[in-house]
Amino acid sequence: MTTILRGNIIHAPSLGRLETLERGYLVLEDGKIQGLYSVLPEAYRSLHVEDYGEGLILQSFADMHLHAPQYAMAGMGMDLPLLEWLDTYTFPAEARYADLDYARRAYRKLAADLIACGTTRVAMFSTLHTDATLILMEELERSGVTGYVGKVNMDRNGGKNLQETTEESVSETLRWLDQCHFEHIKPILTPRFTPSCTDALMEQLGRIAAERGLYVQSHLSENRGEMAWVRELCPDCGQYWETYAKHGLWKSHTIMAHCVHSDEREQRAMAEAEVLAVHCADSNVSLCSGTAPVREMLERGVWVALGSDVAGGAILGMNDAITASIRASKIKSMETGAAFLTVPEGYYLGTTAGHRYFGAGAGFAAGDRLHAIVVDESRFPEPVRALSLSERLERALYLMDSRDIRAVYSDGRKVLG
Repeated sequence: MTTILRGNIIHAPSLGRLETLERGYLVLEDGKIQGLYSVLPEAYRSLHVEDYGEGLILQSFADMHLHAPQYAMAGMGMDLPLLEWLDTYTFPAEARYADLDYARRAYRKLAADLIACGTTRVAMFSTLHTDATLILMEELERSGVTGYVGKVNMDRNGGKNLQETTEESVSETLRWLDQCHFEHIKPILTPRFTPSCTDALMEQLGRIAAERGLYVQSHLSENRGEMAWVRELCPDCGQYWETYAKHGLWKSHTIMAHCVHSDEREQRAMAEAEVLAVHCADSNVSLCSGTAPVREMLERGVWVALGSDVAGGAILGMNDAITASIRASKIKSMETGAAFLTVPEGYYLGTTAGHRYFGAGAGFAAGDRLHAIVVDESRFPEPVRALSLSERLERALYLMDSRDIRAVYSDGRKVLG
């Protein structure tokens, strides 16, 4: 089936580079991009065109780190540092997901809101509850979201209501994996972070990852108090990243969220292993963790993408995560003199850099299944002059919310609009 979209097309094939096509055509065959055209080829001229007029056709967003159960507590405890915030708000909230009726309601809301704000690909933490994790995957699949979801593993430091034994964690992980039969939502192993997982559990997860060919996600060097705790728990490891590496969990496509305090050695270890560092600017500022050295990481060849980190970050829309990352980089620039992130760079990190994790090419690449949104700017203030497409993209990223998203395409399917 051929689908033809028309509008103002803006995509980011590489870091800092935008390609724009005014009133252009985007042609799909069975959901796969065939090409972008300023003039529609003769072979397609008799076919229906979905014409979005002056709408912006943008890449959809990829949120590479968020905590699904925390969406219900977004905007709470923002005056607390990380470890106190976890104990006071997060762990009690996550314990609630033993109630599967509640889990269904909460996760259905999250899935719908993700699509509404233009996020079509995710790497997401659930809780340690196997059945609630499967419900989350079902709701994401139903809504049109694609990506990875992890049942969280934690056999220490979770408190009485949010902790497994090592044996339970392993057996429940295997039970969960055996029931993951979804088309668009895949499993990813998820040791919460080193303080919540014993060496025995990490060793078992490394074995499962190797045997089943699974990716891994966790946290790294987010907060100085957390890092000091890791040093106490793992005195045999010189740096935080080594607590994962020694168990086979540090490898290509491992996702490490935050990396706020990753030094040169840790950054080089990420680059060499092709680990994805996920920058979560809103969360890092809200919880007073710091500001990640994104420019340093990029210059050292680290693969960097963005995450909302709901609910450490209080906003789900990834356009807000993009602008938060730009603001945070300006703070870093004032401190260190490093160049701050530009709008085209932020757009790339919130779209193409994350989509790469799923095998996508550069921007709207031929052969990729379409992940796109259509933005209607009519709610925005009337500009004082005609704007270029790059200026319109900038304004959309700073001003838009779900009310301005007219259509969403995920994995070649129109899932909204």
